[in-house]
Amino acid sequence: MSCIYKDPNAPIEARVKDLLSRMTLQEKIGQMTQIERSVATSSAIKDLCIGSMLSAGGSGPFENAKSSDWAAMVDNFQKAALESRLGIPLLYGIDAVHGNNNVYGATIFPHNIGLGATRDADLIKRIGSATALEVRASGIHYTFAPCVAVCRDPRWGRCYESFGEDPQIVKMMTLMVTGLQGQPPHGHPSGYPFVAGRENVVACAKHFVGDGGTRNGINEGDTISSHDELEEIHMAPYLDCISLGVCTIMASYSSWNGTKLHNSHFLLTEILKNKLGFKGFIISDSEGLDRLSSPHGSNYQQSVLSAITAGIDMVMVPFRFQLFLEDLMHLVESGKIPMTRIDDAVERILRVKFASGLFEHPLSNGSLLDIVRCEQHKKLAREAVRKSLVLLKNGKDPKKPFLPLDRNAKRILVVGRHADDLGYQCGGWTATWDGKGGRITTGTTILDAIKEIVGPNTEVIYEQNPSATTLARKDNSFAIVVVGEGPYAESSGDSTELTIHFNGAELISVVADEVPTLAILISGRPLTLEPSLLEKMDALVAAWLPGSEGGDGIVDVIFGDHDFQGQLPITWFKNVKQLPMHAEDDLYDPLFPIGFGLTSENDVIKS
Repeated sequence: MSCIYKDPNAPIEARVKDLLSRMTLQEKIGQMTQIERSVATSSAIKDLCIGSMLSAGGSGPFENAKSSDWAAMVDNFQKAALESRLGIPLLYGIDAVHGNNNVYGATIFPHNIGLGATRDADLIKRIGSATALEVRASGIHYTFAPCVAVCRDPRWGRCYESFGEDPQIVKMMTLMVTGLQGQPPHGHPSGYPFVAGRENVVACAKHFVGDGGTRNGINEGDTISSHDELEEIHMAPYLDCISLGVCTIMASYSSWNGTKLHNSHFLLTEILKNKLGFKGFIISDSEGLDRLSSPHGSNYQQSVLSAITAGIDMVMVPFRFQLFLEDLMHLVESGKIPMTRIDDAVERILRVKFASGLFEHPLSNGSLLDIVRCEQHKKLAREAVRKSLVLLKNGKDPKKPFLPLDRNAKRILVVGRHADDLGYQCGGWTATWDGKGGRITTGTTILDAIKEIVGPNTEVIYEQNPSATTLARKDNSFAIVVVGEGPYAESSGDSTELTIHFNGAELISVVADEVPTLAILISGRPLTLEPSLLEKMDALVAAWLPGSEGGDGIVDVIFGDHDFQGQLPITWFKNVKQLPMHAEDDLYDPLFPIGFGLTSENDVIKS
C-alpha cells in the first residue's frame, strides 16, 4: 500500500488526510506536544511521537554554542523523530525575535520598537529573510516571531517587542512574516500556511490578542475593551499576517475582559479560526496552561481541557510533558474532548509541517553556516540601526545644531556603562531569556565604533563615571553620555516609574554642567526626562536597543555620514501620571508626539 503522505508531489491536504488516517491516538496527542530541549530524550521523542521541541531563552547545547553546534544538536533530536513508527519530523522552535539571538555569533538586529521607528517595511522584510537564513543555519525550522502586539502603555515590560502604539505602524511591519517565510505565490489562499523553502522558517504571529493593551501595562494582565476596540487596535495586524500565510499564531498569557486568552473559545475558535479563516495552528505560550491553574499546578487536567476545547492546537508544555500527555489521553478516552477536536489540531500541525517542506528536508543545511553574521547581514543590521535612531533635540538654539559631531575634535569624553556594553546594547532576549551585560556575543559597542571613526589626532577618553578632574579639563571638546536601561524580559520589565537605570539622569546632569553633551538613550521604550535635564543637554538621541551592530550604526549618524531618519513609534510622555496616553486622546500633551523626529538640520521629519 503506497503512502501518499510520503509523496512530495501529492497535494498537501491529501498528505494530511493520509497520514492522519494512519495515526494512533498516542501519536496524535504526541504531535500536539512541544517540549523543552533540557528534558527531551531520544527515546521519548521516538516512542511518544513528540511533534515539536523548543529551546527556551538561554537553553542551548552549551554556553556560547555557535550555529554549527546548534545544528548538530537539533539534527540529533530530529533523527530520533525520524525513527518513530511513522517518521514524522520534529518542528524545532526558538525565540529568534531580533535575529537568531540565542546563538553566539549571530547577527543581532534592533528590537522591534527600534524597527518601528524606521517606518521601512522593505527593511523589515529583508531583516526577516536574513534572520530566517541564520535560524536555518542553526538547524532550527521555526521562530516564535514576529510579535505584532500594539503597545498602548510603555510601562509594559514587553514594550520593546512591539513595533509601536499605532496599529498602522504595526501593520506595516507585518512584512516580517514574508521575510521569514517567503513570498506566497499569486492566488495563494488567505489563511493557508506557506513557507517558500529550505532558506525560510515557520513564523509565529504573537500574542493573540490584546497583550499590549493591558490595564496599567501589566504583563499578563487584563485588557478591558469593547470587541470593536479589540478588533480595530489589537487584532488588525493579525489580518495582515494571516493574508501573508503566517503558519502559526501564539495565544497570549493575558486576558480580555477577565477571560484568559488560553481559555477563550470565542477568540481562538470562533474569531481566529472560523471568522478570519486561519488554517495554520494555534500554539500556547510557554506553560500557558499552568497559568490557568490556581494555585500553580492544581487541577492541571481542567486547564488542559479548557485550553484544548478553546482551540489551542499545540501546547508548549515545556517540562511536564508526561503529565500533559496522560491528562490529554484521559480527557479524550473519557469523551470530554471529542476526537474531532484532536483531529482538527493534528491536521493543522501536519499542514504546517508539509507546507514547510519538513518531510523532504528534516535535517540542517550546512551550506548556510557561512552566512551567519556575514558582511551583508552586518551591513543590513547597521542600516537598521541608522534608520531607527530618533533625534529628539539638536542644539540649545535650534538655529545652531549641535550635531553632527566633529570626528577631528581634540578630545572626546565618552561616559556611561552603556557606551561599552554589548549586552546592554542588545537588551533582553539575547544569549539568555532576560539578557545580560558584557561581551555576550560578537559585535561592536558604541565606544569601539567611536575609536574607529575619529581622526588620528583625536583623543578618546572613556570613563564610566567621570571624575571631577576629568570633567574640569578645559580641552574636552564635547561629551557623549550613553545611558539607559539594563536588560529585562516580560514581567521583570514592568515599570511604574520608567526612570533611566543606574542613575543615568544624574550622570547626564553632572557631565552636561561641565561639558557640551550629546546624550544617547539605550532603552526599550520612552523613559522619564525632566525638563531641567532636557535643557542641560545639547542633543538627545533615542537609540532603542540597537543590537550587535549598534555601535557602527550610531556612529554613522552622529558624526554625519548619514542623516537621522527615525520617527517615534510611540508617544514620549512628560510624566508617568499621564499614562496611558495616545495621539487620539483629547488631552494629548506629550513631551514628544508619536511620529516626532528631527534631521541634523533640525527639520521635523515628515512621513
